Amino acid sequence: MPTKVFTSGRIRKADYDPASRQLELHWEDRSVLAYKHVPEEVFRRLCSAPNPATYWEDRIAEEYPKGTPRARPPAADGGKTLRDLFGGDPE
Repeated sequence: MPTKVFTSGRIRKADYDPASRQLELHWEDRSVLAYKHVPEEVFRRLCSAPNPATYWEDRIAEEYPKGTPRARPPAADGGKTLRDLFGGDPE
């Protein structure tokens, strides 16, 4: 599955599955949006866009149906949460 990591901007990573034509966008707030029926050319252009978030707004957000993000495996570092670090109720 092709992946593109962005070092700046609101989009942090884009995963594309050519078999299902699903695009998953990982955002700086750790949310993940998935889009179905996305042509590979659209993924390629997103990856080379000067501002990927603007490209998403203009060419993807309203053009393709939303999908369900794939289940992600646990993080390699154990996925520590604030509760793991500090214990107790998070409030």
